[in-house]
Amino acid sequence: MSKILFVMTGADHWTLADGTKHPTGFWAEEAVAPYEAFKAAGHDVVVATPGGVVPVADRASLAPEANGGQEGAARIAAALDAMDELRHPVRLEDVDLTEYAAVFYPGGHGPMEDLAVDATSGRLLVDALESGKPLGVVCHGPAAMLAAVREDGSNAFVGYRVAAFTDDEERQAGLAEKAKWLLQTRLTEAGVDVRAGESWAPNVVVDRNLVTGQNPASSAPLAAELLKKLS
Repeated sequence: MSKILFVMTGADHWTLADGTKHPTGFWAEEAVAPYEAFKAAGHDVVVATPGGVVPVADRASLAPEANGGQEGAARIAAALDAMDELRHPVRLEDVDLTEYAAVFYPGGHGPMEDLAVDATSGRLLVDALESGKPLGVVCHGPAAMLAAVREDGSNAFVGYRVAAFTDDEERQAGLAEKAKWLLQTRLTEAGVDVRAGESWAPNVVVDRNLVTGQNPASSAPLAAELLKKLS
């Protein structure tokens, strides 16, 4: 049985332009949907965070309005409770990529705070990309790509087609005007080819061994694409 590495944010806030700490973490659906898909396909999941801190779910991602109603919110909460791996993360610094068949990065605003500037995560992404292993990244998870810098200073994802949370979606969510920077803009500036789809609708982009998704609705179809690469 192969293992899939979940690299998750250890941040519980996102620092806005005025210095305010906006409470956040990982987005529940973006962890739950792929986790359930991977486990159902017979894979083990190992969670890794910077420093091995226990990841925190963004409370907004647990609300009924984010889950199609109260019943959906209850299901997501129960699914998170059942994910024992979340309570026992390994240190990202101790990860040996050769032990894993694939790597997956869920989103939430947390990665904008820590993984976007985490050199250990950045090196892991470079190594995963070059290894040919399936690599999945969704929503704000692509913020981690900004730290994936090669020795010559270039970004490892230059020229790759990716989906990521769009500037329009950030505006509609009400945080664009408060942010220090926007993900789609920053990725584009780094030379990444961001392929934006309709706001809030599923949008999955596959380029070589990289599978990316735009938003929470993209997490389940992204997992399906990643599993195709593992079959």
